[in-house]
Amino acid sequence: MAKLYFRHGAMGSSKTANALMVDYNYYERGKKALLLKPRIDNRDGEGVIVSRIGLSKSCRYVEDLVAMTDEEIATYDCIIVDEAQFCKKSDIELFVHIVDDLCIPVICYGLRTDFRREPFEGSIWLLAWADVIEEIKTVCWCGEGASCNTRFDENGQVIRTGAQIVLGANDKYIALCRRHYKEGNLGPDFH
Repeated sequence: MAKLYFRHGAMGSSKTANALMVDYNYYERGKKALLLKPRIDNRDGEGVIVSRIGLSKSCRYVEDLVAMTDEEIATYDCIIVDEAQFCKKSDIELFVHIVDDLCIPVICYGLRTDFRREPFEGSIWLLAWADVIEEIKTVCWCGEGASCNTRFDENGQVIRTGAQIVLGANDKYIALCRRHYKEGNLGPDFH
């Protein structure tokens, strides 16, 4: 039976690498997966997903999936969505349709919350409707589990206000445990 999966984790927890590995596993078994990301995620260029460890693959956009017919979608054995926090409620509704009516698993990877610890639209509806919710873990500089996506400026100061979506990676964000997030402590080796 097909399921809707939400695999979430703080930044740097290898969500994208995991998505690319799952895509490869389908390929290796002669199956056809559709790798997607929301169009807003243009950090690594058009139509490509890139992990921090250097894995990459071309992809399509969630917005392309919305325009597909059920017959076109049914040619895939699995749908894999990276950066799913940027999806809209209507996108998540489509994922539910794909799982329930087309019997195709949809595996979504993304952040649960932003730098203010507030949920993203896509994450809210994935948390509400996913059949399976899994945390991909990472650690804070202190060794404790990191669940906070902390935004910082060029001076290493924690930013707590501003636009919810500011694209970036290690140049703008660090994963911290809740205690160090509250303290604004980026760690002794932070440059």
